[in-house]
Amino acid sequence: MSRTEPATRDHVVSVGATMIRLRRRHPAPRDSGGGQPKHTDHIVVRAADETGRVGWGEIVAATPQRWRAVTEEIAPALLKHPWQRPTEAAEVWSGLAPDPAVVAGVDTACWDLWSRRRDTPLSHALGGTRTAVTAAVTVGRQPSLESLVREVNRQVGNGVRCVRLEIEPGWDIDVVRAVRQTYPFLVLEVSARQSYSEDPAHLEVLRALDDYGLLAIEEPLPVKDLAGYARLRRELRTPVALGPSIDSLEHLDAAIRAEAADAVALHVAHLGGLTPARRAHDRAVDAGWQVWCGDDGHSGLGRAAAVALASLPGMSLPSEMPGAGAGFARDIVSPPVRAHDGITPIPLTEAGLGYTVEESTIEALTQESVTLRR
Repeated sequence: MSRTEPATRDHVVSVGATMIRLRRRHPAPRDSGGGQPKHTDHIVVRAADETGRVGWGEIVAATPQRWRAVTEEIAPALLKHPWQRPTEAAEVWSGLAPDPAVVAGVDTACWDLWSRRRDTPLSHALGGTRTAVTAAVTVGRQPSLESLVREVNRQVGNGVRCVRLEIEPGWDIDVVRAVRQTYPFLVLEVSARQSYSEDPAHLEVLRALDDYGLLAIEEPLPVKDLAGYARLRRELRTPVALGPSIDSLEHLDAAIRAEAADAVALHVAHLGGLTPARRAHDRAVDAGWQVWCGDDGHSGLGRAAAVALASLPGMSLPSEMPGAGAGFARDIVSPPVRAHDGITPIPLTEAGLGYTVEESTIEALTQESVTLRR
């Protein structure tokens, strides 16, 4: 907002919450312990102002607790609280100790509404400067190395330029070697999901990964061990990254002070919205870290907000997008939010999220709905 713009206070006059059930296109096994469920419930948040403009947000992995939190606590509080900028909307839930995923959906709706009121793309409202971002696709554990290489081949054939491989003890060096030998020039990262320790055998594996030209090793150790991260970071040439475990600005600040990493993946649902995610971007960049945007399992609605976040100037690493065959059978925005030849464009011609919310599709997928008014 310019310095000369009148300091108007925005009033949200109604908040809608709709529980929808989304069917995964191809539920994929995450590991040897089992696969994903075929369906997942999400909550669509709809915030409207007195002019009739609407902002949209999404709460992932809906539970009865999250439904009650948004309909009985957060939404009623938002209706009572006028705000000038969406960063001030966080004052609504500052004393409630809410679930970050819940406030992330409401925070996104406030940002979308504010952007639409000012007829500006959400990416510009956040301070984004990019017109497109490079996409990365995560490939989880497969039944065999042969099936892993086939899956990577499928993603590369779909135009993917960066692949993030999930690894764990016993499924690591051979995995990276097989993919690197097949695709010598493919950009590779690995995500270890905190499954290693400073045990000598584990450290030997992490040192061996240095030979494969990886973009980053994400969360190799338990994240409470920031001192261990700092030791590992000093030993490896490959950048060490933090990810979904960074669930607050305080946690990020502690990691920066400990010099525990070189990079971080920002997850909007874990951090509690676009407001803290933008602040986390700024702090990480100021510390000299590389940054990218992680995937929280959103449909296209929440993914559109993540794309806007990925337009920030410090997002120097490929941001995560669903790969070929992933995502949901029906999306609730159009056009679909996806990468084309490994690149995801930033929508700049429309205000707000830049995608059309398909309200008829939401209605068809609805399990439960409520609208609260001032």
